[in-house]
Order: sequence, then structure tokens, then C-alpha cells
Amino acid sequence: MNTPVALLIFKRPDTTEKVFEVIRQVKPSKLLVVADGPRSDRPGEAEKCEAARAVIDRVDWDCEVLRNYADFNLGCQQRVVSGLDWVFDTVEEAIILEDDCLPHPSFFRFCEELLDRYRHDERVFAISGQNVQKSWNRSQYSYYFSRYHHGWGWASWRRTWKHFDVEIPLWPLIRDQGLLEDILRDANAIKVWTQVFQSMYEQERDTIWDYQMMFTCWIQSGLTILPRVKLVENIGFSQDGTHTLSENNPYSKIPLGAVTFPLKHPPYIIRDAQADDFTQQTLFDYQPNLFKRVVKKMRSFKHNS
Repeated sequence: MNTPVALLIFKRPDTTEKVFEVIRQVKPSKLLVVADGPRSDRPGEAEKCEAARAVIDRVDWDCEVLRNYADFNLGCQQRVVSGLDWVFDTVEEAIILEDDCLPHPSFFRFCEELLDRYRHDERVFAISGQNVQKSWNRSQYSYYFSRYHHGWGWASWRRTWKHFDVEIPLWPLIRDQGLLEDILRDANAIKVWTQVFQSMYEQERDTIWDYQMMFTCWIQSGLTILPRVKLVENIGFSQDGTHTLSENNPYSKIPLGAVTFPLKHPPYIIRDAQADDFTQQTLFDYQPNLFKRVVKKMRSFKHNS
């Protein structure tokens, strides 16, 4: 496989090894590894970080391995953002996985083909392996277009990442001109995302980065490609995770699927509003409560340190 793969790791050698083994199956020619460092007040965390990094040393195929390892803990947001800055400074496009995002092997070819197909189409901002529809059979095509960016296994281009700003400086303008209403056209969704983006702008949620990516896509009218079936499974649902705290999360139960080839491409680029409405109502309408738990957890970390 010629498309570079970026792998973000931290302190979970068990999940890192599972994801690495799937990467080994497809043998990318270039692997970029971003690793956060240990927190000084966490006994045993340095050893876990070293064990996770040792997994990368098992590359046994013809592969250029580039490492961007932090000496100390930068935190979820800063490490991911600085790591992806480095990735897209290094390569024009990449498939991006975190250490708890286990892909089906067909995910890589899915991304590689679509990265090539839409490389110069600036309407398309990203390709994701995540599908939260539970059942979706509205069309016969292999994927659909969505306004929602999903970060559990995705691919994108440098041309997209150049728009990203974790501080979302345009939020006050979008808020005050009522432009979120033009994007969402749903009172409850507007309420939810106003709360989310306002908190991010005030930097109350400094562990989050992927919803700033959602904001980036929205203000640039960018679309994300989502597969007909779920191609990436999050195996990080545990108390050891940062955001995936609940093992009973319903989205951890959706079975992993496989995409078939050749891909059936839709002959249009039109957002599937019905699928997006389902996503908003079943996933994002409940996010503020999740965010509150995450923020409480992270503030506890900071207080204890």
C-alpha cells in the first residue's frame, strides 16, 4: 500500500499491538508514529508508554518508519494536533488511526482509492471508516456524504488540514451572525452545538480536538465520506480511556463490517440529510452530558497533579 499511515499512540500497548497487527497485514510503505509522553505523577505510566512504543519496533516489512515521540505528556488535544501538524507537513495525505481504533483490512484500500478519487475535489474534506447508522440501506452505493466528521479511523489531505485551527477563532462571528442556523436548520442541534463550540472557544474542554475538526468542515462547507458499513471498531471502551469511558456505549456494539470491491461510487456529491438527522438525534444530541463527564475527569487529573 502506497498511502502513508499515521498511528497515534500513548500508553496502551495491548490495543496498540492489535491495531499494529492489522497495519502489518496491509504493509504500508510509510508509517508515521505520533506518541505522547508519560505524566510524571502516574506510577508505571512511563513503562506503559515504552511498551507501546516497542510495538512499533516490530515493523518487519519494507517500510519507512518516521517517529514523533514526546518526551513528556502534552495531553490529548495538544499531542494529537501537533502530531497531525507534523504528519501533514511531512506528507500530502494520510490514513490516520489512534491506538484504540481497530480497522478491518479493507478500510485501507477504501481510503486509498477515495483519497485518489477526490484528491482535487475540495468539496470533500475527509474519509472516515466510522458508521453509526446501525442500519443504512438507502442506496446501493459503497458510501455516502455527510456533514459529520468522525475521527475513529479516517483519512485526509494536507489541503484539508491547512484550514484547521484548534482555537476556532471564527466561532464568535459564526455565532453572532446566526450562521449555525444556516448550517443545521434544527433548533435542538443548534442548541447542542452552540454549547459545544462556545465551551471549546473558552477552552473549557482542552482534551477535545475532533469537534474543532467538525467546525472546520462546517465553515468551509466540507463533506466527509462515510462507508456503507462500519470499517473501524473502537476497542478502547474502558476506564483507561480518555473519552471512551463506558464499556456499555451502544456504538461499541455495532459489528465490524467489510467493504466490497470494486467500490460502487455515487454519481453525485449530495449530503445524505436523512442519515445525518439520524446521527444528530441518536449520537450528538446527548454529547453535552458526555463532555461534562470528560471535563470533570480531566480537571480531576489536573487537580491531583
